[in-house]
Amino acid sequence: MKITDVTLTLFAWDDIPPTTYGAHTGRFSGKSALGLLRIVTDEGLEGHAFLGSAMNPATTDGQGLISHIKPVLIGKDPFQREHINQEIWKRQRSAGVRAIGAVDVALWDLVGNAMGQPIHRLLGTYRQSVPAYASSAVLASPAEYAEEAMQFKEYGWAAYKIHPPTRWREDIKVCEAVRRAVGDYTIMLDSTWSYDYPAAIRVGRAVEEMGFYWYEDPLADQDIYNYTKLKQLLSIPIMATEYPQTGLDSYQPWILQQATDYLRGDVAVKGGITTLVKTAHLAEAFRMNYEVHHGGNSLNNVANLHVIAAIRNTEFFEVLLPDGAQKYGLEKDIVVGRDGMVHVPNGPGLGADIDFALIERKKLAVLS
Repeated sequence: MKITDVTLTLFAWDDIPPTTYGAHTGRFSGKSALGLLRIVTDEGLEGHAFLGSAMNPATTDGQGLISHIKPVLIGKDPFQREHINQEIWKRQRSAGVRAIGAVDVALWDLVGNAMGQPIHRLLGTYRQSVPAYASSAVLASPAEYAEEAMQFKEYGWAAYKIHPPTRWREDIKVCEAVRRAVGDYTIMLDSTWSYDYPAAIRVGRAVEEMGFYWYEDPLADQDIYNYTKLKQLLSIPIMATEYPQTGLDSYQPWILQQATDYLRGDVAVKGGITTLVKTAHLAEAFRMNYEVHHGGNSLNNVANLHVIAAIRNTEFFEVLLPDGAQKYGLEKDIVVGRDGMVHVPNGPGLGADIDFALIERKKLAVLS
């Protein structure tokens, strides 16, 4: 089997609600563009992935994928995923990590379709479902966070994570309001790289005293020196490494310098399923969790879910709110059950029902 064609269909995503998760996203709304990646073989089989998100349209990385990665793929055997993965990483500087991730996901989907098996089974299934947690946007007041957290507790979800205003005094007030509202319930804080070292200590000690489950990204994303100091002062688990947008090698200094308790990543910003599985196993060797981050679009989240189903050191599936800024392009998206669990698809490949009719209706261009 040989790869004969690679195309990216750009399609419009309209009516995105005004949303922010912190300074790194700004406030986005209105329109974006996703890309449907198709990798086609001489035997008529295809693999698919989505490129882009509500805040990062596929036009950002799409042309790089076609110009720089497509030539590497043409004529290759899609079953040689590891060889292809090594080759496309050489194009990182020109194509970008999100493009590499989309190609890797599509290759896994293609091979799953060829073998009639879901991706998690090809990886080696560990479980069929995982608890979900709600991950907030930045909200207007502590009371709004408290009300939202209570809703998800009542829905039976496993946990609630706060994306705060990113001003440390206000952030502590938000955390206090949520803890008072939910009582004995699992809550986390994701401060989105917003504090200097003194503020990170103040907030960390506060949420530690309140019994938060983890303390995520308090410092600048590459401030390994201060992360190491912070981790030594706090007993609450620290989670870092979601960024930078690079692959397996980026985790080395964090482990060697003992700068974080948990590792982090997703298929979009770490280069696909292949990187996630390798990193999860690396973390497992050090008895560390590898908590998979939201993937930025619906099909990436399905890919993330397949990885979670095949590893044992992820506790949760992240559902980033609101749905209108995160879910688009599938006939049926991932749903959290009444038991608070998300169940992995068991159809071939990704096992997701792509809404091809919507994509055709909203088509903007085809890059080839």
